[in-house]
Amino acid sequence: MFVSSLTVVAVAALGASGLWYRSARRMRIVWRRIEADSGPAADATVLARSAYQRELHAVACYLAVFLAAAITAIWSQSVDGRAFLLVLVPVGATVALSRYFRRDARLAEDRDLIGRRAEEVLSQEELAPRRWAARLAPEELPQFEGFELGRLYQPGTGLMAGDFYDVFRLAPTRIAAVIGDVTGHGIEPSITAFQAKYLLRVFLQQYRDPAQALEELNRQMSSLERVEEFISICVVVFDTAASTLRVASAGHPAAWLWHDREVRALRATGPLLMLDPDGEYASREIPLEEGDLLLLYTDGLAEARAGEELFGEERVANMIRRDPGVPPEALCKTLLEAARDFATEPMTDDVAIVAIRRG
Repeated sequence: MFVSSLTVVAVAALGASGLWYRSARRMRIVWRRIEADSGPAADATVLARSAYQRELHAVACYLAVFLAAAITAIWSQSVDGRAFLLVLVPVGATVALSRYFRRDARLAEDRDLIGRRAEEVLSQEELAPRRWAARLAPEELPQFEGFELGRLYQPGTGLMAGDFYDVFRLAPTRIAAVIGDVTGHGIEPSITAFQAKYLLRVFLQQYRDPAQALEELNRQMSSLERVEEFISICVVVFDTAASTLRVASAGHPAAWLWHDREVRALRATGPLLMLDPDGEYASREIPLEEGDLLLLYTDGLAEARAGEELFGEERVANMIRRDPGVPPEALCKTLLEAARDFATEPMTDDVAIVAIRRG
């Protein structure tokens, strides 16, 4: 009777410790997750850790009972083991309530997992526009020997960007610079901007004249039949072997070129893209010398508003005249600061600026 009673107690205590351990293991997962998200001092972390420690304490207690009963059964034949049967009372309670303990631990784990997934979704929703904008208007531009580049992008109030720019090598002696703007705000104009940017890369490789590349891009983009969308875009191809630049512009605001000690406007040579699928575009070739500076920007800069007055293209040109030797990166920042200082209303449109100096 003595040995059999202790055996029952030992087995029951071991089973109870196993049930508490399963619940404690889940609580430990919840505690560690909350601690990783909220920090070790947060109230939620403290509560979760406390719950885990209580359940771990129960595991230790039942293991102690198991060891005491097992050792007594083996080494102390003279002790009356019936008193150990009292341990069956909390053991029975543990068995009866274990499903509720496990349920609560699972609920805590599931709620924590749902909360983490919700945070991940919100984080992705916040990051997606920024990552998309980084494809259209990258924070870093490639460096090319003999050229100094600067860039700046300020998003507007919309979640998705419609402005884009690109600078890339076409051949060992030819470099293309592109800036563009799609009308409207939201995901659709942003997708259109993405398509236009990378299709133009392909067409500029196929056609030496940027005007031909624009005509092909116009035909392809017009076939999408997005009747409410139009694209303004300016393409400049630098040829260091010929010491020239060739420019073609589809309804884009005037680019400015500092050349031969004066600022020269490079205005549109054709209509907006997607306005007429058969639109025709021309290009202009201009001598390129060391120290020449090209400035490209989108209309969000020139359209900064103070009442009824716009910042305007001439103010942009005057910034170059004032200090034509300014580094391109500094020029981009100075222009945006000047537009902000001028504006009495929020600048809600995207602003993209690219400055390139021939070294």
